[in-house]
Amino acid sequence: MASFLSAPPSLSSRTPLFSLFRPTNPTFSPATSRSRRLVLTASARALQALIFDCDGVILESEHLHRQAYNDAFAHFNVRCPSSPSPAPLDWTPEFYDELQNLIGGGKPKMRWYFKEHGWPTSTISDSVPESDEDRANLVDILQDWKTERYKEIIKSGTVEPRPGVLRLMDEAKASGRKLAVCSAATKSSVVLCLENLIGLERFQGLDCFLAGDDVKEKKPDPMIYVTAAKKLGVSEKDCLVVEDSVIGLQAATGAGMSCVISYTSSTANQDFTAAAAIYPDLSKVRLADLEALLGDVVAAK
Repeated sequence: MASFLSAPPSLSSRTPLFSLFRPTNPTFSPATSRSRRLVLTASARALQALIFDCDGVILESEHLHRQAYNDAFAHFNVRCPSSPSPAPLDWTPEFYDELQNLIGGGKPKMRWYFKEHGWPTSTISDSVPESDEDRANLVDILQDWKTERYKEIIKSGTVEPRPGVLRLMDEAKASGRKLAVCSAATKSSVVLCLENLIGLERFQGLDCFLAGDDVKEKKPDPMIYVTAAKKLGVSEKDCLVVEDSVIGLQAATGAGMSCVISYTSSTANQDFTAAAAIYPDLSKVRLADLEALLGDVVAAK
């Protein structure tokens, strides 16, 4: 672990990032997911609402967010005192994979990092921020600039939705199920992603849309999914969530919802024991498969 966390400084000597995970078999395949034995339960559930996370589920976005953060750090010449390099802060792919899989939301990520590695100098202020107000201002400005940069990347036309997402959304709407998107990201950036990737008609047809701005607590806190169920007017037990990470999985199950995982390259090794099913993507997943998972069966471990 230390080999790829040497720049930026190691996380392992501070707050462990893998405390949420247990060792798992890193090899997943559609066959692995489909071969899990199913047993009947006494309490049947009926799929009434399908809820998607955005980043990692609708689009594989980790590298895009990392690029936008690093561009913001370079633009404002952000330098942490613990960094061995005179260059602006630059989060490596390996480091960002760990960070984004532990902490949801952009501002909490930066607050955690600066608390661990020292509050930085930057062109935003003449000195290192000492007061809570100055630190909040620094994080706000960085996040706002990063969000605008991320929007530019999304608007470039080079980003595509992950396989199977649009078809599954259309199946859910056509069958009369309620459809929602719940993301920990900034609302403006999620709106842009959805308008560009799923299209304006699908976006406007959502029965519920919540972003990080809409709730006080970020994932893995279940607040966003509890709020979604209330807005949808359905019971948590009749909702099925599609997530890509253990943080999202914990948020969904903490709200009393079943959750399936569509993992990415950066989340494939996480412990998804609590998931109803695990998929490399949604290309071969039909609404009927999800109805069966929630209807009268659960995955047997």
